[in-house]
Amino acid sequence: MNITGYLRGEHRDCDEIFSDAERAVIDNSWEEAEKRFIEFSNETLSHFKREEEILFPEFEKLTRSTEGPTRVMIFEHEQVRGLFAKMAEAIEEKKRDDYLSLSESMMILLQQHNMKEEQMLYAMCDRVIPEEEKDELISKMREISF
Repeated sequence: MNITGYLRGEHRDCDEIFSDAERAVIDNSWEEAEKRFIEFSNETLSHFKREEEILFPEFEKLTRSTEGPTRVMIFEHEQVRGLFAKMAEAIEEKKRDDYLSLSESMMILLQQHNMKEEQMLYAMCDRVIPEEEKDELISKMREISF
């Protein structure tokens, strides 16, 4: 398996859970919304941790660059983390319109972020990481959770 395929799959899984949480909010199913939102945030944070602790350092080591695309991705991860707190508060307070507004911002941010990762950074990783090391790297990432 390549890096792009593995991590693109994680993006799709997170997208599905995100949609489930949003549907629950729309339906005023607050208990389900909270459950799905927690699952979405935990899966997304696990994904970020895999990238930040395993993939990005390997990429930076091989390219000898710590100020390139990985820095941009980490900055965007921080933006997502900031939205999580606001969205959790909206769910806790059952503020449907607030949640949906924040959800729209999250969707736009994640779509743009994921596209950059999938089309640029992951493709670069697949080019610079030797084939014989990709399976081991993916195995290490699978062991990481939030």
